Amino acid sequence: MINANLVAPKTPHRVGLYFAFLQFFFAITWTVYVIFLPKLAVQAGIPKQAVIYILMLDQLIFVAMDLAMGAIADRVSRVLGRLGHVVLAVTLGSCVAFLLLPFAAPQGAPWLFVLLTVLWTASSSALRAPPLMLLGKYAPKPSVPWLSALSLVGLGVAGAIGPYLTIVLRDVDPRIPFALSSLALALATIGIIWSERTLALTSISGAEVSAASPAKPTRLTVLFMLAVLLLGLGFQIHFSINSASMYLRHTKPDQLPYLMPVFWIGFNVLMLPAALATRRYGGLAVTAVGALIAAVATLAASTTGNLNTLIVMQFIAGGGWGCVLMSAVSAALAIGHTGSEGKITGALFSLLALAAFARIAMVAVELNKDPGYSALLTWLPVAAWGLAAVLLLIVLPSQRERFAAATA
Repeated sequence: MINANLVAPKTPHRVGLYFAFLQFFFAITWTVYVIFLPKLAVQAGIPKQAVIYILMLDQLIFVAMDLAMGAIADRVSRVLGRLGHVVLAVTLGSCVAFLLLPFAAPQGAPWLFVLLTVLWTASSSALRAPPLMLLGKYAPKPSVPWLSALSLVGLGVAGAIGPYLTIVLRDVDPRIPFALSSLALALATIGIIWSERTLALTSISGAEVSAASPAKPTRLTVLFMLAVLLLGLGFQIHFSINSASMYLRHTKPDQLPYLMPVFWIGFNVLMLPAALATRRYGGLAVTAVGALIAAVATLAASTTGNLNTLIVMQFIAGGGWGCVLMSAVSAALAIGHTGSEGKITGALFSLLALAAFARIAMVAVELNKDPGYSALLTWLPVAAWGLAAVLLLIVLPSQRERFAAATA
C-alpha cells in the first residue's frame, strides 16, 4: 500500500513517447526477421516451403507466451521496480537470440536455427503486454487512452515503413540489419526501468496504489475477448491478404510499396483523436465504432473501381483499425482494473496472435488462391468487424458505470 498525496497527477507524456519508440524497434525486428527468414532458413538446411510453418509456430508461441507474460507481469509488479528489471533481462536475452540467427543459419543445423527462433519469439513477448500493463496499473486513468495511443504510434510507423525496408534490405548482408535492430531494441529497452518508476511516482502524486484482487472472468470478459478475436481476423485478412489484390486491380506490383503504407498512415492519424473519444465514452464504445468504420471502409474499398477512392478507403480503414486497437487496449486495462491488467492485456495480444496464425494457415493451404473462396475472403473482414461491433454494443449499456469509474 502506498500512501497518496491529494495532488492531481500529471499525464506522463514522456512515458507514452518512450513506449512508442520501444514498440517501433520491436516491430522493426519482426519486419527484419520476416524479410530474411526464407534466405536464412535455406542456409540452415530448412526447405523454403517450410518457412510458412515456422511463421505459424511463431504465432502459436506468441499465443502462449502473451498469456504467460501478462500473468507474470501482474504478479511481479506487486513490488515496485521489479517488472522493469524482469522485462529488461528477458528482452536482452531475446536480442542475443535474434542477433545470433544470421550467424547460426550458415552452420547448416536446422535444430539450432529453430531453437534460436523459438527462444527469440518466446522472450520477445515481454515487450507486448507488460509495458502497456504498466499504464493500466500506474498511469492516471483519464490519461490511459492517450498514452495507449502514443505507445501504438510506434507500431503504425513501423508498419508504414515495412514495405520500404523490404526494398532497401533485399540485398544486404542479414547480419547487419539483425545486429543493428538488436542493438537498437536492447538500448531502447533499458528505459523500461525508468518508465516504471516514472509512472509509479506519477500515481503516488495523485492517487493511492494498492494491490487489489484479480478480476474474475465475467460475461463482459468473454464477449470482449471473442470480439478481439474477430477484430484481429478482420485486420489480418483485410490488410495481409486482400489489400494487395485490391491495389493490383488498379496499378502495377512495383507501386505496392508506396500504396500499402496508406493503411498505417490512417492508423496513426486517426488513432490520436480517437483517444480523446475513448476518454469520454470508454474503450468499448470507441472499439465498436472503430470496427464499424473499418467494416464500411473495407466494403467500399473492395467494390470501388477507382484507385483514388481505394486509397481514401484504405486510409479510413487504417484509421478505423487504429481506433480499434487503441481503444481495445484501453478497454482491456479497464476490465482488468485493478490486479489483472497484465492478464487481460496479455489475453488480448494472445488472441491477436491467434488471428495472425489463422491468416498464415489460410495462406499455407492456399485458400487465398482458390477462386471459390475469393468472394468469401472479400466479405470476411466486413463480417468479422461488424459482428465484433455488435458483441461490444450488446454489453456496452451494462458497463457504462464501470468504465466511467475506471477512467475517472
